Formats: sequence, structure tokens, C-alpha cells
Amino acid sequence: MRNLKALFGIAVVVAAFYVAWMVLPPYFVSYQFQDAIESEAKIDSYSTKPESEIQEIVLKKARELDLPINSEDIHVTRTGNEVAIWADYTVHVDLPLYPMDLKFAPSTKNKKI
Repeated sequence: MRNLKALFGIAVVVAAFYVAWMVLPPYFVSYQFQDAIESEAKIDSYSTKPESEIQEIVLKKARELDLPINSEDIHVTRTGNEVAIWADYTVHVDLPLYPMDLKFAPSTKNKKI
């Protein structure tokens, strides 16, 4: 009985590490993408780039990070001195007993000083 409990405990720890190994990378990439769009909004609040060009830059960064985003998922608005960028996307994580979809909605708004 004692060996069975130890074996079960080890299986639980291994399963927890496996789930973390599969789930944490999409969150890490989402934080990188959030940082990229924040930087782009800061830069573009002081430039005269059109919204479509900003959208292409953000899409290029999303593709560098291998995110499942297309141009329709990225939204850019420029109103006066303010630039807002947001995107909605879903990452599928295929766990053996519980496949899941992680939904992300990174966004930022920057205003010129």
C-alpha cells in the first residue's frame, strides 16, 4: 500500500509538470506579444503612420511569435494623439484527457504627452 501511494504521488507530480510544460508557453508568448504591441503604440503615437501600416507591423510580430492571428484579429485605432491596439486570439492546447482553448486579448492604449 505504501508503494502504491508513493507511485500515485509521483504520477501526480509528473502530470502537473506535463500540464505546466504544455500550458505555460502560450502565456509566455502572449506576454511577449503584449510587450510588442505596447512598444508599437508608444512609437506610433509620435508618428504619422496610418492604421493599416501599424496593423501590418503588429501582424508581422505575431507571425514571428507563431501566434494564430490573421489581419482581421488585429485592431488599430488612431484618434488625435492616441493610438489603441488590440487583438483577440485563441491557442489550442492538446492535453491528453482535457484539450483546451486558451483565449487571449492583449490590448494597449498610448497617448502622446
